[in-house]
Amino acid sequence: MSDPMPIDGRASGQGRVYQTSGDQHIEEHHHHYGAGTGSGTGSLLAPRPVGPRPPQGATVPDSVRVPLVGRTPGILRDRADLMERLRAAVTGPGGDVHVLHGLGGCGKTAVAHALFTEAVRDHGRVGLWVNASERISLRAGMLAVAGDRGATTGELAAAASGQRAAADLVWHYLDHSAQRWLLVLDNADDPTVLEEGGWLRTSSLGTVLVTTRHATSPLWRGTGSARHPVGVLPEADAAQVLCDLAPDAGTVESAQKVARRLGCLPLALTLAGSHLSHQLLESWSMDEYDRKLSEDSTALVDQGAAGTGSGQSRHLVGRTWQLSLDALAGQGLPEATTLLRLLSCWAADPVPLSLLMPVARGEVDFGHLTPPLAADRVEPALRGLLDHSLIGMAEMDGRRCVQAHGVLLDSVAVGMPDGGCVALAESASRLLDVALPVEGVDTAEARAELRLLAPHAFTLFHRFPGEETAGLAVSVLQRLFAAGDSAGALSMSRPVADEAEQLLGTDHPVALSAYHVMGRSLHRMGHYAESERVLRTVLETRERVLGPDHPDTLRSYAALNSPLDLLGRADEAAYWLRRAIAGQRRVLGEESAETLYSRIWLLEVLPQLGGSEEFDEAALVVEDCERLLPADHRTTVAARHNYGSGLLQLGRYAEAEPWARRVLADRIRLQGLEHPQTLAALDAVALVAYALGKRDEAVATSQQLIELRERVLGPEHPFVVGNRERLADWQAEAEA
Repeated sequence: MSDPMPIDGRASGQGRVYQTSGDQHIEEHHHHYGAGTGSGTGSLLAPRPVGPRPPQGATVPDSVRVPLVGRTPGILRDRADLMERLRAAVTGPGGDVHVLHGLGGCGKTAVAHALFTEAVRDHGRVGLWVNASERISLRAGMLAVAGDRGATTGELAAAASGQRAAADLVWHYLDHSAQRWLLVLDNADDPTVLEEGGWLRTSSLGTVLVTTRHATSPLWRGTGSARHPVGVLPEADAAQVLCDLAPDAGTVESAQKVARRLGCLPLALTLAGSHLSHQLLESWSMDEYDRKLSEDSTALVDQGAAGTGSGQSRHLVGRTWQLSLDALAGQGLPEATTLLRLLSCWAADPVPLSLLMPVARGEVDFGHLTPPLAADRVEPALRGLLDHSLIGMAEMDGRRCVQAHGVLLDSVAVGMPDGGCVALAESASRLLDVALPVEGVDTAEARAELRLLAPHAFTLFHRFPGEETAGLAVSVLQRLFAAGDSAGALSMSRPVADEAEQLLGTDHPVALSAYHVMGRSLHRMGHYAESERVLRTVLETRERVLGPDHPDTLRSYAALNSPLDLLGRADEAAYWLRRAIAGQRRVLGEESAETLYSRIWLLEVLPQLGGSEEFDEAALVVEDCERLLPADHRTTVAARHNYGSGLLQLGRYAEAEPWARRVLADRIRLQGLEHPQTLAALDAVALVAYALGKRDEAVATSQQLIELRERVLGPEHPFVVGNRERLADWQAEAEA
């Protein structure tokens, strides 16, 4: 082969001369940035680089000057303080990164859209909007931003094909923009998308606003970002959102009911309002919509997507959080889905972390769930849910808790695979059962734990009705009543009893136990006639189904005395108590705690029947309790309490005084000042003080008693009404 023919050539400036033979492909790029001009030149005279090419199919957005988002509210409700801070950043010197983080559907994009609109319209900023939900859309959007700010076609082509650093190109043009700007990176739920390419930077010419579900990414700290949590709306503003969208659907009060049911979540409110305003065949009011929500909230709310102009998963309540769970699974945390499904078995109230500790310690095996939840994966799964704003941290009564939004839990529960429901319900029930305070332990700590766990037991029964979950709910009712939360026990006993009866039958022991708690709670709350009716019905059914000597039937005999006593029928009350005591001695034994408790109740009734002899004989129960039980056992304290009250009723005031004062001190120490039994002890102290001529103490104690009882029992409770009348008489007597 002969030598190639020599070629004469000359280059000037930045040019190059190449001599070659055969088939060659030579491509060269030159990039020259003038000072502040952003201009560039390019040529095709350099070897094509070897290496990975960028993903194909990256679609250039139609616009970066217009936010390409779903429907946003015409009026942004509540976010005034947040908008003021962001507005100050946009109008300030620049160089800031602001991160809006929170649960999917809480309105982060709506805030960003409102700021974007103001920045362009009122402050002369160039608004640039990029979808940062995934690498392809982020890259395409950011290159479009560079083009908007002056990058040439050749530069963009080189960056798009991987021949030059795309992020450097974008930020060069942002740094040399002729106008100040606001850059919104929307839906940056996976911060690694921003981090890997070096896309998140700062510039003195503008402000960057990021919306994300990821609250705790190191990227936010590394860039010195200002973080702003975005949560649900206050109830009044949430109701107004519904009224904005569907002004003819009902009153503000009706809108508030719907808002409460939807947890004031902006996405759910927007979809609900859209549904109400776009109905053709039906025209529901807010009240009708509220009733429909009780049947299937997630599915009904998502029907409003047709009116918003978007059916994307991100804009559907029933699907929006699945995006975060999919991302967590992609990061190696599929257990986060299992943990969230477990939380969805319970209520939207705070869940104490102690409830999950048996799983984390390996004391309870959840390997049978799908995906399996191993002990060493509980902590990472919790962290993942927190990072993606699917749950938040809360503190209740000094306990660390996690909490998820109610609509989120509803949608997760609705989307749960059929085959896994039973296993999850069993697991949730087992954890609750383990966590419940030991029955009979009446400490402040036990009562606080019970308050936290009670809503979860009731929700579990409602979501997964069955004999086991019904029994757990009734057990919680019994503990609530024993802990003095009569109002809470009454409010939940009726729905639990009705649902248990419908599920298990009128004669089932669990349903009867629920009605038994309801009857006793009615008595405590001052509804004596209704209490008698409910307790008598339970008694008659138990006698028929279980027989007269069953322990449950004997409990019904004893419990019936309480409303009868307060209805002025002491003879009947004593009859049922004596019948209970005789049966309990025979069936449970003389030293049984239940036998002792029924004997204690008799100390309240006997003084009304006259004479001290039988009362003094019955008072031997105090010695029996102190001999058989611990000094601070609730039955022992109750024995002292009822003995002192009996002495008071018999007019033996000097004898009653030390018992009354001791019992009050014990009740306060063991049960707290607002326990109903503590208030009964306070009442006894006031009466003893008055009877012994200590009128100032009696009046002051009664005033304290009325204030506390109004708070605990309500202003119309018979005890409160009677205490007010008595105090008025004492005060009038003092003035006479």
